Amino acid sequence: MENILDTYCATNIEDVTVWFKAASVADFPVDGGACVKYKNKQIAVFNFSRLGKWYACQNLCPHKMEMVLSRGMIGDDKGVPKVACPLHKKTFSLENGENLNGDLEAIATYPVKIDAGSVYIGFTE
Repeated sequence: MENILDTYCATNIEDVTVWFKAASVADFPVDGGACVKYKNKQIAVFNFSRLGKWYACQNLCPHKMEMVLSRGMIGDDKGVPKVACPLHKKTFSLENGENLNGDLEAIATYPVKIDAGSVYIGFTE
């Protein structure tokens, strides 16, 4: 199962070659997340309306290798937007994927843009 982690690689906005149309803005909960599938990846997308921002990351929590991050609680840690895994509360930065508990590797994050009422996620492939 650990090989599945290798399918996720963070994408910086300047490296985006594909903007994947995930869904309509209305399909995502306010101040919450939902999961979308892109190729063989599950991507957690968050509408962090309290901040007026959108975030995307891998849905796979590396702690117990479960596809659950989209169902995690969002908040902040000293001003850093974060998601907490709903299973064991491991927290990750939504900006750069850093594990804020300091005991796991970072998760992959992806740029998000909103255009004409649709949510797009940026990938390199």
